[in-house]
Amino acid sequence: MLIKSWKRESFGSKVFDVVNVTFMIILMVIFVYPVLNVIAISFSDYQSIAKGTVTIFPQGFTVSSYTYVLKDKMVYYGYGNTIAYAAVYTLLNLLLTSLIAYPLTKKDFVGSKFVTVFLTITMFFNGGLIPTYLLMRDLKLLDTFWVMVIPGTVSAYNCFIFRTFFNNIPHELSESAYLDGASDYRILAQIILPLSKPLLATFALFAIVWVWNSWFNALLYLNDQYKYPLQLILRNYLFVIDNNQLQQQAGVATSVNPLMQRKIDPKGVRMAMVVVTMFPIMMAYPYFQKYFMKGVMIGAIKG
Repeated sequence: MLIKSWKRESFGSKVFDVVNVTFMIILMVIFVYPVLNVIAISFSDYQSIAKGTVTIFPQGFTVSSYTYVLKDKMVYYGYGNTIAYAAVYTLLNLLLTSLIAYPLTKKDFVGSKFVTVFLTITMFFNGGLIPTYLLMRDLKLLDTFWVMVIPGTVSAYNCFIFRTFFNNIPHELSESAYLDGASDYRILAQIILPLSKPLLATFALFAIVWVWNSWFNALLYLNDQYKYPLQLILRNYLFVIDNNQLQQQAGVATSVNPLMQRKIDPKGVRMAMVVVTMFPIMMAYPYFQKYFMKGVMIGAIKG
């Protein structure tokens, strides 16, 4: 069937398919090569990394870099903190966004225009870094769990996407539920949200990835290192090792000298830490993919 279909296509279509496939292969190589290179370096031995000969396959296979990283208890604290931040942030993000978007789908909601204008303004203007920090300080949120969760929980853009999606759910379902005596909260929980699984899964993935990759808020608001997310642990890890390498080149004794004595390359340690950090997201993405493919077109729906 595919051969017959290929024969029936015009010459222009065939050229487009060839160019498109070639372009996608090139993009795939560009995107995948750095990941494979990082993984290969993390599993390579000291001599191979020092020579700079590692590409996409490990040379002198060893797990010494991972052994060094996984002995650091701060990595486990970072994992636990990031998972907790991501779980609570995602839950609040979906819940609060749904509670804002659902009333905006009601024609008889008196404050609909005001809320819409208010949300739109927040898309173009914000308080800025210093006022936001002062607000967090005045709210007594600095160096607490909630300072990593509350800021940015609700996005105006997300609210409009949710509203658009909810508007495309047949209103007859809600009307029949009203006739049976259901409240708006029950309709939202038992009718609207169950029918919005692609939407919820897509934005849950976005929220989880955003929190997982976030480190700047922690750098600003947290002082207790035992509350650091994993990405800030990674940043500090890379920063310390990079500084120590520079000092070693200048002949200054540093705490990373034991790495050299144990024949563990600092670059291998950095790459191992990167792999440890990104591994959970890489494993979770395939489970969200079937919903993600449906959800990426949400913004294109007429609303």
